Amino acid sequence: MSEKRVRMRRAKRPRIKIRELGVHRLCVFRTARHIYAQLISPDGGNVLASASTLDAEVKQQTGSGGGNVAAAQVVGKVFAERAKKAGIERAAFDRSGFKFHGRVKALADAAREAGFQC
Repeated sequence: MSEKRVRMRRAKRPRIKIRELGVHRLCVFRTARHIYAQLISPDGGNVLASASTLDAEVKQQTGSGGGNVAAAQVVGKVFAERAKKAGIERAAFDRSGFKFHGRVKALADAAREAGFQC
């Protein structure tokens, strides 16, 4: 099996549970160069807030690099601010099959420090 297929298989069970709970979902995706965070509605049809290392606001704070822990922390803070503006302060954390360490953990911790519950 390819690495992507294995990761998607790992992501399946938590997503099913989050859908059963009917709560908002903080979905994280990472590549070698960038990291992305989205707040998805309980029905899975709408993105209510998002942040990534490609955003101008984030690029300004991180400089050129986007594939490191420092950039993930900035994305987490910016995401938490945008989610609060959308009126949502709590969501289930969907790591998308990625291990909870490094950049994924840094993003989640930064969002929590900024007052977002995930």
